[in-house]
Amino acid sequence: MPNPANSFDAAAWRRRLRVALGQEPADLVLTGGEIVDVFAGDTYKADIAIVDGVIAGVGSYQQARECLDVAGTWVSPSFIDAHVHTESALVWLPEFARAVVPHGTGAVVTDPHEVANVAGLTGMAAMRGAARGLPLGIFFTVPSCVPASPWESPGAAFGPAEIAEMLAWPECVGLGELMNFPGVLAGDDDIAAKLAVSTGRRRDGHAPGLRGPALQAYLGTGPGSDHESTTLAEAVEKLRAGQMVMIREGSSARNMAALLPIITDATYPRCCFCSDDRDVHTLLHDGHMDVTLRQAIAMGLDPVRAIRLATWNAADYWRLEGWGAVAPGFRANLVVLDDLRDVRVRMTLFEGKVVARDGTTVDGTVADSAIPDSLRDSVHIAPLSPSDLRLDPEAARQAVGVIRGQIATQLLAVEPGIHGDWAVAAPERDLLKHVCVERHHATGRVGAGYVHGFGLRRGALASSIAHDAHNIIAVGADDGDLLLAIATVAAKGGGLAAVADGQVLAQMALPIAGILSDRPLPEVATTYAALEEAARELGSQVPSPFGLLAFMALSVIPAARVTDRGFVRVGVMG
Repeated sequence: MPNPANSFDAAAWRRRLRVALGQEPADLVLTGGEIVDVFAGDTYKADIAIVDGVIAGVGSYQQARECLDVAGTWVSPSFIDAHVHTESALVWLPEFARAVVPHGTGAVVTDPHEVANVAGLTGMAAMRGAARGLPLGIFFTVPSCVPASPWESPGAAFGPAEIAEMLAWPECVGLGELMNFPGVLAGDDDIAAKLAVSTGRRRDGHAPGLRGPALQAYLGTGPGSDHESTTLAEAVEKLRAGQMVMIREGSSARNMAALLPIITDATYPRCCFCSDDRDVHTLLHDGHMDVTLRQAIAMGLDPVRAIRLATWNAADYWRLEGWGAVAPGFRANLVVLDDLRDVRVRMTLFEGKVVARDGTTVDGTVADSAIPDSLRDSVHIAPLSPSDLRLDPEAARQAVGVIRGQIATQLLAVEPGIHGDWAVAAPERDLLKHVCVERHHATGRVGAGYVHGFGLRRGALASSIAHDAHNIIAVGADDGDLLLAIATVAAKGGGLAAVADGQVLAQMALPIAGILSDRPLPEVATTYAALEEAARELGSQVPSPFGLLAFMALSVIPAARVTDRGFVRVGVMG
């Protein structure tokens, strides 16, 4: 959505002046509420006068075409997710809005590199179209690493020309997360070209585990933010080097507990909250930024300061003029809270209109949008046989080690299970086959390795959601079940599957780019919950089995992955 600072309407300005001065009635006045002041760091009782979707004044206002009594509540700016991939919710953008708006979210800054990896600029145009008219500010960062690294095989490429074209969109706020940190540190020509076309724009960072001189060199390239810190020491080093520290609390990566101590009286202006990836079931049943705030407050963070991190700090960093505060001249994007500490959302307002009440969007506020045919029929794999899953015993002496609650992994030395001439899964030792199948161009390329810590005792899981290239990723205790799970996903045109003993236990079709459903939000949430439960019945005890599976081929997160090009060791530079 365009930034209001880019245009000036003299007539609207003069009307706001008259309303602020009490010379003309407002369109809407919220009366009797306690204002959450993210600037002064406290709360105070006042009315809010709104005209043309903008706050004209905060104080004592009685003249209005409509009054909304919010006595006994707190009125906050609506929440902003500073970094998210909306595709991780598994639904198209209107359904994503239906999920998050009732939880008080007023804006998201999304890096749509998931769709970009499948459909390139065509996919970006489709997402842009779907974002129009929603009761949610959707700002884009332009995908900077498609593919994420040379070790991944996406369906499309996104080079300097595409980046320059997308950066010209008014709803684009900067360059998306610069994930290929090895390429940055090597002074790669492709990285240089992308930096050149993004000169003068915000650049989002992605530097998991990077420390010391390597971090200094990376940050000299210009990434002003980072959401990948997993330890307090790492976050402090990035803060000292000038970055906005985005504290991530998502479905798979949960860093709040480790990072919250970084927030002090001195540092809080340089911190904000983000989700990065949150699945549809979590969004529908737990919440979005509201649950992040609830957790932070329960851990001891002052409620007003917590809300500032989820509003003004994010808006200020991304240069979202007119967003993130309850003050004159700001957009009337507001949240009415029944309880400040529990962050209980009674209603959400967008541009001065109530768009959600008591956990659901108001009828007619979210319009559906057509899904372009160009985003369908995106899964094309070559025929697979058991020989494609073979694993050489020598290569199998290293495994991807799952770290519970993190998307980072370990590189483990293991003793492979052997059957005949090949390494096989050894579920009794939690050693599973880890397979990635190229699915965009039917090349027949298959990567295989071991994973430890996923926990399956039998069966297999497969998914066409595999950040960032979105090939088909699978883990399993049996080769036959692995082949069935992969085939099930492919036959659906993309999706998720859990199988065991030659039977499909649960599945979901994801026909939009192979990563999104075209079904309503509650149905998707229910189906996803059944898949997660099936994975747990097969033995997995990680917090979100399919959420974790989606990251097992991401070649820019340390320390080990399996992509369609094989076993990848991802170094951490200090």
